[in-house]
Amino acid sequence: MRRLLLDGILQAPLTERPPMPEDWAIAELAAAIDRAARQRLGRSLSIRTVDAGSCNGCELELNALNNVFYDIERFGVRFVASPRHADVLTVTGPVTKNMREALRRTYEAMPNPKWVVAIGDCARDGGCFAGSYAVLDGAHSVVPVDLHIPGCPPSPREILMGLLALIEQVNS
Repeated sequence: MRRLLLDGILQAPLTERPPMPEDWAIAELAAAIDRAARQRLGRSLSIRTVDAGSCNGCELELNALNNVFYDIERFGVRFVASPRHADVLTVTGPVTKNMREALRRTYEAMPNPKWVVAIGDCARDGGCFAGSYAVLDGAHSVVPVDLHIPGCPPSPREILMGLLALIEQVNS
């Protein structure tokens, strides 16, 4: 017991390294998204996420946007629990037949203007689950998709770049 206590006192804590200087680009991306959203919507961007049957890889990357490294909420981009408060619907995973109705209802509950972003390869076309009896042909078979962010899973930076591209495309 003494040895364990002594080791805990003398050894440095196990923590992750701070973000590299290139991660300041993430802050610039998030700030650009906030500016574009305020120009287009007159307020910050609200995102509702639907997991339509994924392996949780894309959800981990979306959740990383809220951690201390990225902290996109400080730039006005926030995740909301209700589709009635959302501007963007992000769909992850291959859309299973059991999630078809829930995804459709979530989309219909969103106010206009609304956009749908398919995140990851599975949301595009079913990914490695395509052809399964339980999986549809991607999110576009249930709701109109405005943007697809490829990857398995895409990084938080790629997700931010995709959201910025979506808003800038809508603004032009």
